[in-house]
Amino acid sequence: MTPSPATSARRSRGRPAVPLDRILAAALQLVDEEGAEALSMRSLAQRLESGTATLYRHFGNRASLVAHVIDRVFGEVDLDRRALAELRWDRACQAVAQAMYDTLGRHPKIAPLLIEQTPTGPNAMVVREHCLAVLLGGGLPPALAARAYATLARYVLGFAIQLGGSGNDADRERVSAHFHDLPPGEFPATRATADSLPVPLEDEFAFGLELVVSGLRRLGDGAAERPAG
Repeated sequence: MTPSPATSARRSRGRPAVPLDRILAAALQLVDEEGAEALSMRSLAQRLESGTATLYRHFGNRASLVAHVIDRVFGEVDLDRRALAELRWDRACQAVAQAMYDTLGRHPKIAPLLIEQTPTGPNAMVVREHCLAVLLGGGLPPALAARAYATLARYVLGFAIQLGGSGNDADRERVSAHFHDLPPGEFPATRATADSLPVPLEDEFAFGLELVVSGLRRLGDGAAERPAG
């Protein structure tokens, strides 16, 4: 049956479906370039040169879109399970946290979206499951393992938020020069440590992560020493 002219006209006005992968790639690029606050159904549709109706075929609202974008980023977390299996549990846990931080470092403007909702997409669940398995395998009781993962995730997120606004080399040199120029009589401690200030963000992260994991190790050892029952 030949469609009527009116039917053909309606079909021609419709926009072709856009693949989900292309939508998410464009959404992540939008965030990388313009920031998390720039992500909206309208702005993404404009970038895709499409209409918002195209997006609503995949997402019920912006929150659903954000969840998919976040999970796409979690899909980039590089977990070498064979290598992790050869590490002691605390070092494996540290490696997972570092991998998460490295991934967020490639998308320094994505962190604000992680504040909006807890990641529960399939990729995020795999990362969470692997880290929890490492913690449980290290002998931590379930309640302690859950708190340990939550703390590690918040720690990574806290530093990831700073990635989007961390100063450049020129700013760090300016701050360093300021510390060196302080009057030694008023700021003797700052002057004494000025050669090591400001601490690069990556060094801060690695140092703090070591402290967190060391604390978890002590808690785990204490839990293992307590008699059951």
